[in-house]
Amino acid sequence: MDTVVEIKVVSSLSMTEVEPVIEQAFKAFRNVELACSRFSPDSELMKASQQIGTHVQISSWLFQPLKFALEMAEWTQGIFDPTIGKTMEYYGFNRHYLTGEISSNLASDKATYRDIDLREQDCSMYLHKPMVIDLGAVAKGFAIDIASQTLACFQGFVINAGGDLYAGGVDEMGQAWRIGIQHPVHKDHIIETIEVSNEAVCTSGGYERKSKVSAEIHHIINPNSKQSPHELISCSIVAPYAMMADVFSTVICLYGLDQGQKLMIEMELKGILITSKLHVERVGGI
Repeated sequence: MDTVVEIKVVSSLSMTEVEPVIEQAFKAFRNVELACSRFSPDSELMKASQQIGTHVQISSWLFQPLKFALEMAEWTQGIFDPTIGKTMEYYGFNRHYLTGEISSNLASDKATYRDIDLREQDCSMYLHKPMVIDLGAVAKGFAIDIASQTLACFQGFVINAGGDLYAGGVDEMGQAWRIGIQHPVHKDHIIETIEVSNEAVCTSGGYERKSKVSAEIHHIINPNSKQSPHELISCSIVAPYAMMADVFSTVICLYGLDQGQKLMIEMELKGILITSKLHVERVGGI
């Protein structure tokens, strides 16, 4: 997933009792990456994507985040679309973070989420066209949520996957967890601090990963215009689940400030939106 995953727990149990549970939580990230990565030709996603025009049975590690991504695509009428992968490759977001291997697929960028059918009864996927599916906006959140279920036995815990996190219970002082939001320009500074308990906080923005092909493009791309939004440079969303916070942080970036705020109010989400002029908007009572 090209990120560092940190887990902290609050517990009176011994290390020998705690460490196996933490290791089980880390395993969720390995399983999700093996299932959902578009950068590895050996991932379950990429193997299944080679079979066009037939029902391919897939594991729940892939089915669940893909189902959620397609539901979000339908709900946003394609403003968010997991079939953006070929466009991502075109703009240079196709290098495996460990091996350096560059992926290139003979797929069209004309495919949309409507070209994927999922069948619940046998957990299968059907592709109508060759495509590259990108689950970057849901897979990490999905892994965090699975890991958080494993750690729910502790008095408190935080799973931090490169700034996307879930904070369960309370900290070592018995208080809600204080979470810092990274400044999008001065990356060693915190621009805002919020308190959460049993909630996820996920941040999306164009300041982390930029295209080497085009200076105007970052890793969040509108599938219709094939361009990146720039009105908001950072969107931090607080939600009950990490997969929800993860995908909505991307969707809000794509929508922009006004439409994004309306959506957050409609969905009863909290968050901090930062404009390109570094104006901070707090939404949902933060």
